[in-house]
Amino acid sequence: MFSDLLYILVYRLIGYRRKVVVENLKSSFPEKNPAEIELLTRKFFHHLCDISLESIKGFSMSPDEIIRRHRIVNPEFANYYFDKGISIITVPGHYNNWEWGSMSPGLQIKYPIVGFYKPMSNKRVDTFVKKHRSRFNTRLASIRETAATFEELYKSPNGYIMAADQSPTNLKDSYWINFLNHDTPWLHGPEKYARKYNWPVAYVEIQKVRRGFYELKLALLTDNPASLPEGEITRLYASHLEKTIIQEPAFWLWSHRRWKHHR
Repeated sequence: MFSDLLYILVYRLIGYRRKVVVENLKSSFPEKNPAEIELLTRKFFHHLCDISLESIKGFSMSPDEIIRRHRIVNPEFANYYFDKGISIITVPGHYNNWEWGSMSPGLQIKYPIVGFYKPMSNKRVDTFVKKHRSRFNTRLASIRETAATFEELYKSPNGYIMAADQSPTNLKDSYWINFLNHDTPWLHGPEKYARKYNWPVAYVEIQKVRRGFYELKLALLTDNPASLPEGEITRLYASHLEKTIIQEPAFWLWSHRRWKHHR
């Protein structure tokens, strides 16, 4: 009910980033007619309101509730590498509810979880979020401390979460890949550290079962990054995410300016 009311405020009254969303959808799906774009836009904003309130609800959810609502369907995939003493890098996208992704893995797989995030400008809010998102066997590390975090922890097995479908600020080291009908720069971090330590890389597919309930599935991209050509890990990640988005476009984060940079 609250999400439906929020939708009226955000979409119909305020029109939050509606122009950005429509432009992104049009350029990504040029084959769709205006009515189809409008339908996707409304569906996206409904979903955005859902995950916004789900994110707030996550601060007070019990472990059992988190597992029930954000379930990993194949935890044995990650546990296999943990039992071998090997760390793993996972690459989700900003698709469906990624916000609970810092809390649910530590309750369902054997690994200690390390999630990289961009700190908020308000230090009090950042401290609050970091505290509550780190409740269940999870360590949140600033993206500014990525290299130092890997250097500190690489000798013990950890599960690393690196969502890399944001628009990068460092274009020099970015990988450029055709994605959703755009020449798109990609963050280089996941590939850089996967190749450095030669750890397995897994794509995290998040599917919505129904409102407030999600299932996560881990899919191996490579278990030998050092053997692949430069940029191939990022290309595999982009390809998997693109397929996920095309199946149900409304659940990706269309309100960010993903294509503001050009080669």
